[in-house]
Amino acid sequence: MIRTHAAGTLRAEHTGQTVTLTGWVARRRDHGGVAFIDLRDASGVAQVVVRDEVLAASGAHDLRNEYCVRVVGVVETRPEGNANHDLPTGEIEVAISELEVLNPSAPLPFQIDERVSVGEEARLKYRYLDLRRPAPANALRLRSKVNQAARTVLAERDFVEIETPTLTRSTPEGARDFLVPARLAPGSWYALPQSPQLFKQLLMVGGMERYYQIARCYRDEDFRADRQPEFTQLDIEMSFVDQDDVIALAEEVMAECWKLIGVDMGGPLR
Repeated sequence: MIRTHAAGTLRAEHTGQTVTLTGWVARRRDHGGVAFIDLRDASGVAQVVVRDEVLAASGAHDLRNEYCVRVVGVVETRPEGNANHDLPTGEIEVAISELEVLNPSAPLPFQIDERVSVGEEARLKYRYLDLRRPAPANALRLRSKVNQAARTVLAERDFVEIETPTLTRSTPEGARDFLVPARLAPGSWYALPQSPQLFKQLLMVGGMERYYQIARCYRDEDFRADRQPEFTQLDIEMSFVDQDDVIALAEEVMAECWKLIGVDMGGPLR
């Protein structure tokens, strides 16, 4: 690791420690020979303080927003009255003794700041930049936690996670298939699955009894607000159960997922 700490994890108890941080320059403010930099990484933001002589020694006088840097410095408590209570790291700052520019940044198509409104077209075109903003980044992290919560519930109930093929024979379902040419069989085609329906039924025939997967599915439909050509679903199949068993399992999975945003669903949803 080229860093010792994540920027957003620093707290007052780290005061006096020498740390190495990496991340992007979110903001730079110059005040008479000293630059205050908000350094952002995946964990959050920490303020680092760097003197002009350190910038000069590192050849980084032109340091600006979204430069990717590595810094070494000592964690200090901010002067009285300068704490930022809106930041988890707001009680401290890092006095920098070394600064290395890992990668400079050209001017960007929009500002990486959640307070700045950005058009949807620009956000989609430069999705990799949009993901540096907290809202879309947190959405991806929440999605990952939802997947993990579902996996935990199902694993505790002896479900087996099984990946089913994504190159398969075309089968009649609710939409058209996406077709993939078979190179070794000219004139023949694979179809991308609209759901793993046939495979999970075969797994039940094979005696697996409890199956699930977080499955990618594909439907060649017209573009509409309520349609997606490619989507992900939590796919489950069980043997020797009735309707109430299926409903109870779905409630348990949903309850664990909603807890991630602080909502207790309580008892049955019926």
